[in-house]
Order: sequence, then C-alpha cells, then structure tokens
Amino acid sequence: MMTTISQKEKAIRFRELHHTGSMLLMPNIWDPLGALLMENLNYPAIATASAAIAFANGYQDGEQIPFNDLLVLLNRITNSVNLPVTADIESGYAQTDSQLKENIKRLIDSGIVGINFEDTDHQTHQLQSAEIQSHKINLIRAVANEMGIPLFINARSDVYLYETNFDSAEAKLEELTRRGLLYKEAGADGFFPILLKQEKEISTLIAHIDLPINILTIPGIPDLKTLSELGIARVTLGPSLLKFAIKAMKSLAMQLKEQEGLSAITGNEISTDFLKGLVSKNN
Repeated sequence: MMTTISQKEKAIRFRELHHTGSMLLMPNIWDPLGALLMENLNYPAIATASAAIAFANGYQDGEQIPFNDLLVLLNRITNSVNLPVTADIESGYAQTDSQLKENIKRLIDSGIVGINFEDTDHQTHQLQSAEIQSHKINLIRAVANEMGIPLFINARSDVYLYETNFDSAEAKLEELTRRGLLYKEAGADGFFPILLKQEKEISTLIAHIDLPINILTIPGIPDLKTLSELGIARVTLGPSLLKFAIKAMKSLAMQLKEQEGLSAITGNEISTDFLKGLVSKNN
C-alpha cells in the first residue's frame, strides 16, 4: 500500500528535486487524469499550465478562468496523486495585497506546494515594476511561512515578452538578471525567464543568479542534453502537451470525416482498462 505523505513533506521533496544535480522535467497537465498519467509514468512531481487549464475549460489565458473554478480543479488534481503539485497562478488573481494574501492561503489550502508567479500586470498588460513584484513575492513567502508550508515560489519574469521596452539585447538581459536577483532576495526559490532561449544568454543568467532556472520548451532552445549540461534545473512544457493531445484529436476527427481512421481507433494502445487503472485508486 502506498504511504500518503503530508503537504509539508511534499513541499520539502519538491524543493529538493531542484537541487539534485539532475534536471527536473515536468510535462504540464490540466486535469486529474493527466496528473495520474504522469504519476503512472514515474514523474516525481506534477505541474499545471495556466494556458492549458484555461483552454481546456473554454477560457482565454490571462486569469480569465474564474479563480474559484481554478481552486476546485487544483484541489481535484492534488487529491488525485501522491506527488508534489506546483500550479501556474499567473499574477495571483489579485489587485491588492490583502487579496493576494487571501488567494495564496486558498491556493495552499487546495494542496499545492509550488507556484509560478509572473511579473506581468494583467490589468495594464505591461511589466510590473521589479520593486512591486519583489514586495509581492515577499508577501507570498510570509503567508506560506505562517501556514507552515515551504511553498516553492518559481518567480517568472516576462521581460522577453516585452522586447520593445529595451534598446538592445544586452539591456534586456541586464534587466532580466536584475529582476532575478531582486526576486531571489525577496524570497523566490526558482527563476523562470520565459522565452529565454539563446545558449549564451542562458549561461550568463546561470552564472549571475544562484537559483534553480526553469526553461520553457519553445522553438530555438538548446536540446535537453545541452540544457542539462548548462546547469538548467527545471524544464517545463507549458501548454505543449495539450497541443499534442488536440493535434491527435484533430487528425483523427478529420480522417473520420473521410470515413477513414478506424484502425487508429481499434488499434489504440490506450484502452479503457488502462484508463480505469489510472483512476482506480480514487474510487
């Protein structure tokens, strides 16, 4: 029988996974079945993707899915597996410090042990100032400490999403590095420079910021072996796994319209019994 571990133990384990010397790779999921599949495949932790969750539930990304709906889904995911779960919470669905505090409490109560927390202001659709974002990270750390959960704060910086804000590639990387250092000082456990992909820039960032660095699988990044050799601690897929699932569904649906594709259905290695096996422990 599997021993159920506490939320605090999961949080400690998740933090340790970023400091083993081996790169942590997490295909992001959007529902309990996906989490159960990753657990079945012996992934050590579960990550959600805000875009995947939003799209799968009929919403645009960017904090458009109601926060209460997100909490319900996260609770279902954390209850489905005996693994650490980290959630992409975008900017925290909050406009004030008090609202952010309350939201973080509710998120931790959902069972998660880590978050992605980004520095885009979803009201202005611009970069939040590094100082304001650092204040928010410090606030999140304080709430987590009060609740006795060593929440892993993966501080995402969107500097590379706003390239027109900078005069040069050097200025852009300098600002990214500055934010990484400030976020670390504020209490971040990891740094997620979204859209960073040049090997030289990745190496420079690793050399200047003593935090586990998270790279997103986008076109143009170094291969996984190279990322591991560079010292990247964590690689995530964002909504890529959802895109693959939709691609497979679209392809089969198009074949069926032409009265083809039956062999793909009857020969599918993913059987009903396999799916029953995944969810059996929750019944």
